Amino acid sequence: MVSDNVEGLILAVSSSAFIGTSFILKKKGLQRAATFGTPAGFGGYSYLLEPFWWAGMVAMLIGEIANFVAYVYAPAVLVTPLGALSIIISAVLAHFMLKECLPKLGILGCVCCIVGSVVIVLHAPQEQSPSSVLEIWALATQPAFLIYVSATLSIVMTLIFHFEPRYGQSNVLVYLGICSLIGSLTVVSIKAIGISIKLTLEGINQLTYPQSWFFFTVAAICVIMQLNYLNKALDSFNAAIVSPIYYVMFTTLTIVASAIMFKDWSDQDASSIVSEICGFITVLSGTIILHATRELEQANSSGRGTWCTSVEAQRSAEEEDLITVHNSYLFT
Repeated sequence: MVSDNVEGLILAVSSSAFIGTSFILKKKGLQRAATFGTPAGFGGYSYLLEPFWWAGMVAMLIGEIANFVAYVYAPAVLVTPLGALSIIISAVLAHFMLKECLPKLGILGCVCCIVGSVVIVLHAPQEQSPSSVLEIWALATQPAFLIYVSATLSIVMTLIFHFEPRYGQSNVLVYLGICSLIGSLTVVSIKAIGISIKLTLEGINQLTYPQSWFFFTVAAICVIMQLNYLNKALDSFNAAIVSPIYYVMFTTLTIVASAIMFKDWSDQDASSIVSEICGFITVLSGTIILHATRELEQANSSGRGTWCTSVEAQRSAEEEDLITVHNSYLFT
């Protein structure tokens, strides 16, 4: 019988594959639309007529659903870091389908992400799935997690009312801090919703409990806040800066929140935990290297140190960053 962790792993990898592919399909559609009409960056909507763009949207939807379900079967410490695989997949497909170039340093970033992901998978804890939403509610109301929620909300309110008016336009950590802190609550809420839906489909109706609808409400509010402040960050700062910082902060806080609420590491020994942390740091390092190569690609107009020279890659690098950040860090 396939374990829950294996099912979660398969779903998480499938999610990354679909999301990574969606970037390229949508990019292809945007390029075709720009050839025959007004580019999206200048307010055009001709991409809505492009089959490639719609195929990308469908792939993204499938990927997000797979990621949603992955949280039901596996702990966040396993699922969340695997989101970095979508960046690798999009980089490779961009090279072959869009003739865009990945500097040699980017290969190192891909290797780091793969190695780190393998280490995490090999040492990921086996999660015990709750048998009812009441058990999830008990986990959500334990003192340790309530302290985390209280601290998170206090920091978010401080950032919104004190730091945002003064430093929001000058310090990227203000907007991304809000996104990441709220995002950690989004993930644990979505995990609770997923488990509730899974049990309901198995014949144990959980929708009659008000706790289920509470988790739905929290998730909806958190998603809206995430999108709002992520858009502010993208509008105020370079996407090449926003993307890696957001990934690091969001992933770290999500793992911390899940570990506190669902006690992901309670049955693991110290060596396994240290191995997971090392794998996580390796994935983060690879992600940062991959995003750093985008800036190198723009600066290296002569094409030295890349697989090939592509003017199109330079012209569309920022657009690709915007697509990547918008779609890959909401639930991964």
